[in-house]
Amino acid sequence: MCGITGWVSFHRDLTSHRDILDAMTRTQEYRGPDAGGVWLSQHAGLGHRRLAVIDIEGGKQPMIVETPHGSVAMTYSGEIYNYVELRGELRRRGHKFRTSSDTEVVLQAYLEWGEGLVEHLNGMYAFAIWDDRIERLVLVRDRMGIKPLYRYPTEDGILFGSEPKAILANPLVEPIVNTDGLRELFSFSKTPGHAIWAGMLEVLPGTVVTVDRSGTKETVYWRLGAVEHSDDIDTTVHRVRALLDDTLERQLVADVPRCVLLSGGLDSSAITALSAPKLAERNEKLRSFAVDFIGQTENFKADEFHQSPDSPFVHDVARHVGTEHRDILLDPGMLSDPEVRRAVVEARDRPFGFGDMDNSLYLLFKAIREHSTVALSGEAADEIFGGYIWFHHPGLQMADTFPWVAAVRADPSAHPTALFSPELASSKLDLLGYVHDCYTDALAEVPMFGDADGHERRMRQSCYLHLTRFMRLLLDRKDRLSMAAGLEVRVPFCDHRIVEYVFNTSWAAKTFDGREKSLLRAAVRDVIPRSVAERPKAMFPSTQNREYMIDLQNQVEDLFSAGHQSLEFFDRTAVREVVGCAPERIRMDQRMAVERLLELAVWLDSYRPTLKIS
Repeated sequence: MCGITGWVSFHRDLTSHRDILDAMTRTQEYRGPDAGGVWLSQHAGLGHRRLAVIDIEGGKQPMIVETPHGSVAMTYSGEIYNYVELRGELRRRGHKFRTSSDTEVVLQAYLEWGEGLVEHLNGMYAFAIWDDRIERLVLVRDRMGIKPLYRYPTEDGILFGSEPKAILANPLVEPIVNTDGLRELFSFSKTPGHAIWAGMLEVLPGTVVTVDRSGTKETVYWRLGAVEHSDDIDTTVHRVRALLDDTLERQLVADVPRCVLLSGGLDSSAITALSAPKLAERNEKLRSFAVDFIGQTENFKADEFHQSPDSPFVHDVARHVGTEHRDILLDPGMLSDPEVRRAVVEARDRPFGFGDMDNSLYLLFKAIREHSTVALSGEAADEIFGGYIWFHHPGLQMADTFPWVAAVRADPSAHPTALFSPELASSKLDLLGYVHDCYTDALAEVPMFGDADGHERRMRQSCYLHLTRFMRLLLDRKDRLSMAAGLEVRVPFCDHRIVEYVFNTSWAAKTFDGREKSLLRAAVRDVIPRSVAERPKAMFPSTQNREYMIDLQNQVEDLFSAGHQSLEFFDRTAVREVVGCAPERIRMDQRMAVERLLELAVWLDSYRPTLKIS
């Protein structure tokens, strides 16, 4: 797991610009703390930072193959889970290997199949190959968009990087955020292909982008499709279990210590319970980690998204499975620490995340990294199997917008834009109109069966929106925060075979027992504690300690004292009221808005963007 970057310029000699490529590569040092490298030819330069996971010595990058007609060089981030089988097939085709790394397998696969190599890959990956034989750059991103990859077209080529900060380090790029960028930022969207920075694009999941002297071409090699599902419930449940078992068998391969992220919910408990015996076969004991807040269990207050504290369920699973478990306890001061917030915002290259839930996730990853290099997560099961509360609310099911947006609008006390400047949100940016346009565009993509009835059709749309919009927001969050801590997080539920199979099951099958995530619960019920099997869905935990809010109020007071630019985006009178209010009287939407104000201040200070609102 690594950070990649590069520069292709057909009108200049890049061998004299190593300093710039070095600077681009350094921006991603935390993504690859183990090693770094730069490769240059006349018209192309590749940079790489490495987090060593497989073949610690042999997987150094950029990796180059010299051919009789020129060099083929690659900078690669990710894991190919079927690399052992691929290496065997390539050997039978005459390829010879110098290392045992999956990196070399990908490079040799390109030499064998060209851009068609993508059809052979199972994994999470983003990589770039410069083929000097034909002066062509090939950019590839995995099917689900687990690993990030951005590009910036220039007058005579392209810049690319795992993160925008690598591209922004090139003097050809100005850090401009225009109206559409601000709309994307403030509407809490993840529009496919969109980057908030003017001129910058996200390489779409499941896409190959090629760049040569004739221009740029995009080829989609994978997308969710409509495939008839004829399996009965029992067969479907068994198939889900078989796919999970096979996926975990592949994703537990590593030459470094592994662990699982355990929240006590169905998803992470399933990953934990299925992984433990597989490691036991190798005489290894599974490690598990959970985040918790000091005093949270003893003083817990239930709300719509959290009916119970996580800790008792976490410990039930750890005992039941027999993991080597560790709780990572956080106090309010750690969550509100301005340096933690700065690290989170800079990791994500943008403000307006999930507040203390981002900070706690980053701190959890930092603590885990002291013990393990690879962690498995239950991320994406809610989107795939239908777990969120709004999936099951009749009114929200039929709302004319994204389901998660409808859930927020249904409860004004939870709206994250509550303290925004009304003129900015409504008049200048028209956030409601922007979200509606994004929603309409998304609906037009949904692959349908011709005979789907009204409700089944609607729920298929909802599942698609989650898989292609909401899930990508969360995957980006998890990648950025984990890599900022030098930790590789794998997401087994995102194996494209699982996603394809479950997406094409009916909503009736997904809820056959009258509950959320029926197929997953049935597939793993035999290996998880009953307490977890019966537990309702709970969202990622958030601190309930009033001291956290007091810290935020004090920090906002500092912004007022400094007359900070960030306050221009908010209703100052409303913010002042919150700052002067008793913590226990502050609504969740107000707290979220204060968190976003503080994040915006960090982002403006760190990136100094030029904001252009038309």
